[in-house]
Amino acid sequence: MILFDWGTYNGLSKLSRAATLGMRLTEIPPWDFTRRSRGPEYFDAYREFASKAFTTVTAHAPYYNLVSDTPSIEARILRAMSAAVAKAARAGAEIFNMHIGWRVYMDDRDLEAVADFVKKLLEKTPENMYISLETTYTRRQIGGLDEIRAIIEMVGSPRVIPSLQLENVFMYEKRVDMHGNFIAADKETGIDFWLDVLRRALRMSHGFLSLRFSQVTGVYFGRRLLKKRVPLGKGYPSLQPLADALAQFMVREVRGKGSELRMHIIYTGPPETKYEDTITLYAEIMRRVVQHL
Repeated sequence: MILFDWGTYNGLSKLSRAATLGMRLTEIPPWDFTRRSRGPEYFDAYREFASKAFTTVTAHAPYYNLVSDTPSIEARILRAMSAAVAKAARAGAEIFNMHIGWRVYMDDRDLEAVADFVKKLLEKTPENMYISLETTYTRRQIGGLDEIRAIIEMVGSPRVIPSLQLENVFMYEKRVDMHGNFIAADKETGIDFWLDVLRRALRMSHGFLSLRFSQVTGVYFGRRLLKKRVPLGKGYPSLQPLADALAQFMVREVRGKGSELRMHIIYTGPPETKYEDTITLYAEIMRRVVQHL
């Protein structure tokens, strides 16, 4: 029985490396959907290789803001996302993951606009593909866990699920985006915090329990705190309590209760060390899983 699939983002030229290292998942990166050089044959080739080497294929949508107060811009974004969905489907992706983006109305109209957009995109999405909404790290954007839950309820489709970018949840829930103190927030982030987050995600999930992770630090642009992805071991949140919680949760609360959800963890750190870091992340979780089996 597979406990969870694991891997990282890969362009077509890197699929062989990821497969050789034993990764079970690959994600089509967002830039593959915006380059003119990526024609139909590219995505056909991606599917041909990935279908033989990986258990799970996901796709990360290009970075477009899903909310706009200008109808013509909203229509352009919908066309771009619909085209990306078609390419992702051609490549064999089962999940199309999206950042929601910046707030426009600064009230519940933002959530309603996202729900309307997702409903329209679902009409362009194959029946076997899920749309996942990724958690944000800052209140300047849409994507807190409770906001994603509200959007999912408004859409009313089991094919819309959360995608937890775990370091974003850490920053958002511990209000690091407001005070900037990573060290203090990390000290109060233990196993119980992560178990609560995972349980909340589980209640919203269908088909997949989709998780992502990289460690981060922060840089200020004026008064605005921006996150910066760093190699594993060089940032926050700490890996140990997260890995402990993931191991316990996966074995006891998902596998142990007979859930049919397919779990996966996508490492999203910097490209320079992503293969080494993906293997380290997997190993840190699995050596703790042994204690619960």
